[in-house]
Amino acid sequence: MEKLDIYQLVIADDHPLFRGALRESVSGLLERVEIAEAGTFDDVVALLDKGNDIDLVLLDLAMPGVRGFSGLMYIRAQFPSVPVIVVSANDDPAAIRRCMEFGASGFIPKTLSVEEMRAAISRILGGGVWTPADVDLSAGSDAESAALMVRMATLTPQQVRVLMMLSEGLLNKQIAYQLGVSEATVKAHVSAILQKLGVESRTQAVIAAAKIETGHWSQGASAEN
Repeated sequence: MEKLDIYQLVIADDHPLFRGALRESVSGLLERVEIAEAGTFDDVVALLDKGNDIDLVLLDLAMPGVRGFSGLMYIRAQFPSVPVIVVSANDDPAAIRRCMEFGASGFIPKTLSVEEMRAAISRILGGGVWTPADVDLSAGSDAESAALMVRMATLTPQQVRVLMMLSEGLLNKQIAYQLGVSEATVKAHVSAILQKLGVESRTQAVIAAAKIETGHWSQGASAEN
């Protein structure tokens, strides 16, 4: 029975120093906690695939193997019961609103103090949500972006991963190899992606994916690296 009281957390960030800082914050907040660390998006997925009843993922959006909001989209689609806190150096209000719209339980800027981080994590573990107090979550996206986000939300987890790989410039053969499926399966996924996004080519799909990133994550990535 005691095992049920242990929190299982994943800290996903490609910077070991920041993972260590987050680990220290969480360890000081929870007496009984097991923390796994992931330096790439594939590592995150591997940990979640093990099915160890993860209670929370602390996710940096700018890490190897993922770009923009696609990693958050994938985790929320594939593992809907796992709460995700986005932890980022980019605290642009529009980006924070996008994260919440894509299903994050909270957004923690990397500039927060340890005590503020602990308060945010504690609230989310208690079933609440947390974002910086000065961010207006009611401000909506423009109509075009809002419609595109609705279309994006219809993609299956595997289709999200294929779109991520298309955005990285990978060919069907390379995507098939990485996912362990046939090229025919990849082609079927690509066709479904084009149909769901209402576009006619792979290039247009990649452009559509880039649009919802609002242009901010490239700045956030450079700030974190």
